[in-house]
Amino acid sequence: MKAKIAVLPGDGIGPEVVAEGLRVLRAIEQRYGHGFELESFAFGGAAIDAHGDGLPPHTLAACLAADGILLGAIGGPKWGPTAAVRPEPALLRLRAELGVYANLRPITVMPALRDASSLKPEVVDGVDMLFVRELTGGIYFGRKSREGDRATDECAYTVAEVERITRVAGRLARARRRKITQVDKSNVLETSRLWRAVSERVVRDEFPDCSIEHMFVDAASMHLIRRPKDFDVVLTENLFGDILTDEASMLAGSLGVLPSAALGDGRRGLYEPIHGSAPDIAGRGIANPCGTILSAALLLRHSLGLEAEALAIEHAVSAAIEAGARTADVAAGGATLSTRAMGDAVLEKLGA
Repeated sequence: MKAKIAVLPGDGIGPEVVAEGLRVLRAIEQRYGHGFELESFAFGGAAIDAHGDGLPPHTLAACLAADGILLGAIGGPKWGPTAAVRPEPALLRLRAELGVYANLRPITVMPALRDASSLKPEVVDGVDMLFVRELTGGIYFGRKSREGDRATDECAYTVAEVERITRVAGRLARARRRKITQVDKSNVLETSRLWRAVSERVVRDEFPDCSIEHMFVDAASMHLIRRPKDFDVVLTENLFGDILTDEASMLAGSLGVLPSAALGDGRRGLYEPIHGSAPDIAGRGIANPCGTILSAALLLRHSLGLEAEALAIEHAVSAAIEAGARTADVAAGGATLSTRAMGDAVLEKLGA
């Protein structure tokens, strides 16, 4: 298979972890006889420094022409709140331009990493949930203003926006335990009341074989810690999804091992680890590349339809970790590997 993959290394540890993701993609390419065109483009803070724009026109054009996009991470103190141009709006703009409104964040706990979680093993054993987060609406994309001593961020959703993300959750739930938990704040927010009514109707009418329950976001944040195994597919809006998925990542022991996919109505998607740019460890070669490697697996599955290849990567990551390969974030005081050595461990299992 021939495919064009745009690569956005970004900032901080982004280039380090993306380099390992690319090594794994090259290994898959050779093993299965594919032809991947992998080309890197400036994005985020690096693009601001080079071009004065976090999403330069040539980078956007390359992403729109690609079959899939692999992203590292963006941001850092150099482009903080007082900077004239910040990288975060570039990411929001890229999501909007690509039309990737559905963010999938799988949260699973590998048995070998059960002790890396801050929760008791009996709480996290068997955790397997999938967050379906709306990604191009809500408060992040609403009108903003700041005048004098007052600032405003508007949160708005349409029926169509809620319908389409609920359908994504329904289709995915059918391949799992067929249980959807929709998270909102409908006792206070009108947008949440819309979410609750529309999601209830879509599941009832279009996915009658699935169940849906509704939960306030504050209750959901508690239940994620108290009884995480009860969750299957978690459906929520942009802001709540952003916060809850970072909380849920701690069940797995580290942000570094978790991938994500951002999808729209077509096959092209944006894939990235859920961690940030971690400027405090950038350049030290100790970042965990597994989230990026697993994001590459999601790219193969969702954008290229290469299920066997995606499974091969996922099994290789699990096997490497089961064999004792650990970066510092999940070592729990034991021996640690560098970013490159962790990539080597995954490649060794992939070759086997």
